[in-house]
Amino acid sequence: MAFAASGLGMIATSGGWSLWVYQTTDTIATVDTSGYFTGDAVNMLQANDVVLVIDSTTPAITMTYVGSNDGTTVDMVTGTTISSTDTD
Repeated sequence: MAFAASGLGMIATSGGWSLWVYQTTDTIATVDTSGYFTGDAVNMLQANDVVLVIDSTTPAITMTYVGSNDGTTVDMVTGTTISSTDTD
């Protein structure tokens, strides 16, 4: 799939960086591909902004951040997936 602006929302901002949440059906491997974030997201996401990516298909949450944004291309780092096991 492609980036969907409706899934991106800012949670907080402080000290020059922001915390975002992005909900998608795309895998984290797709989301952290350079150039995935397009349109207004290029103007909103800044280097070092933290993004919690919620893959609603898997389901999984990955904590990642913007590695770089040159004004036309956003490149996310690979990040760390937070997984859990429900044993009851």
